[in-house]
Amino acid sequence: MAITSANQLELLQTAEAVAREKMIDPGLVIEAMEESLARAAKSRYGAEMDIRVSIDRKTGKATFTRVRTVIDPEDEELENYQSQLTPEQAKQYLDDPKIGDTIVDEVPPVEMGRIAAQSAKQVILQKVREAERDRQYEEFKDRAGTIINGQVKREEYGNVIVDVGRGEAVLRRNEKIGRESYRPNDRIRCYIKEVRREARGPQIFLSRTAPEFMAELFKMEVPEIYDGIIEIKAVARDPGSRAKIAVISYDNSIDPVGACVGMRGSRVQAVVNELQGEKIDIIPWNEDAPTFLVNALQPAEVSKVVLDEDAGKIEVVVPEEQLSLAIGRRGQNVRLASQLTHLDIDIITEEEESTRRQAEFELRTKLFMDTLDLDEFFAQLLVSEGFTNLEEVAYVEAEELMVIDGVDDSTVGELQARARDYLEAQNEKALDRAREMGAEDSLIGFDGLTPQMVEALAEDDVKTLEDFATCADWELAGGWTTVDGERVKDEGVLEKFDMSLEEAQTLVMTARIQLGWVDPADLVADEAEAKEGEDGATEEVEA
Repeated sequence: MAITSANQLELLQTAEAVAREKMIDPGLVIEAMEESLARAAKSRYGAEMDIRVSIDRKTGKATFTRVRTVIDPEDEELENYQSQLTPEQAKQYLDDPKIGDTIVDEVPPVEMGRIAAQSAKQVILQKVREAERDRQYEEFKDRAGTIINGQVKREEYGNVIVDVGRGEAVLRRNEKIGRESYRPNDRIRCYIKEVRREARGPQIFLSRTAPEFMAELFKMEVPEIYDGIIEIKAVARDPGSRAKIAVISYDNSIDPVGACVGMRGSRVQAVVNELQGEKIDIIPWNEDAPTFLVNALQPAEVSKVVLDEDAGKIEVVVPEEQLSLAIGRRGQNVRLASQLTHLDIDIITEEEESTRRQAEFELRTKLFMDTLDLDEFFAQLLVSEGFTNLEEVAYVEAEELMVIDGVDDSTVGELQARARDYLEAQNEKALDRAREMGAEDSLIGFDGLTPQMVEALAEDDVKTLEDFATCADWELAGGWTTVDGERVKDEGVLEKFDMSLEEAQTLVMTARIQLGWVDPADLVADEAEAKEGEDGATEEVEA
């Protein structure tokens, strides 16, 4: 194919047609043509030459030029005489040649043989594909987190390929609800979970099981959510079966649950129909975790809630007849409530709680009887007043003990003396055992550790202050980690002494400072920097 006046205009028409079909910039197609023609010219004139092609955007005329660059022979050796010149050689073309100057000569257009034409076609197709991918990525990257309507093209190994207008998206098998099956040309509504740029082009991943899909469906059906009057605070789903959604209203005159349900259930029913009959519990959100949990366990009735914030765990007491309802079929109700509140939930009956409380009462009664040499009645009085251990008895204000019937000043003094004597004896015993196991004075004398703590550390092979300073806070206080989607307990060496993560962190950092491993000034600087970062983030959010 020769670039003649007859087909110059055809180049522009072809570029326009391709650009219109692929919905990309015609300039990109022309640039691809210029590159393909330049490549064909190089195969004709020699690969060493710097041949460039320019196509006039109005006439379609292709101009072929050879470019040679003036180089500094001292910095760069003349390797390619076809595209490089020394200043001396350039003098025959330029009056005053300088380093970097170029000499441009027009060369005759080339005849494109069959192989060169095929190569040019491949270059153009590759460029067009790259431009199409970039356009598709730019179009969809900001649509992640929204719902899109598409048309099923085909199904491959359980994954559904969806035509989303200007591209294709993938609905993976594990992102489909239950046993959904689709046929070509079926209409489908999905949530755009992720848009990634990959080697083979942008990949659009869809989902129908994501909790966000349900939230977006409610936003489409409930104008108050779209307007921001009602906010969806949390969503938990068992796709295709059941879901719980927590909502809050910022307008006291609007009931968030009623607004989401709609007149005769019309709004929630529209979402249920889209989700293949998934049952939806709409729950009022509350800042108070126990109150929110009581709402989340609906329709079960809850008698009492005990929250352990450090462990992120909560205990729920329900009547015997409500137990199966609270747990749900295959644990579904309590599992969804746990996902919604981000708490581990233990459900027990009132009878089980009563039995446990009685066992704790008897255990504490026996503790006071054995250690303080009290009769059963007096020990029970102490437990009834809320005393749980010897430290409380030994160091509490005398007035708190005198509220017990029949207790006077002399009784209080005797009671606290017995408690302190027993505790001191236990401390001595713990220190002796710790020393026997090799605990050094640097650890024993460290402020913040009781003798019993030192004993527990020595049993765990932590025997010096240096050993203690290398411990992580969770190794001391315990914690929770998530393994395969389930929260697993990490036992801490000092967890039985009710040590929190913050207390453990403070003790370890103090030990490091005492050993000279950490400069206190650096800590202050780090805290100030962290605070500035938080303040900056807050200002950015407010802005």
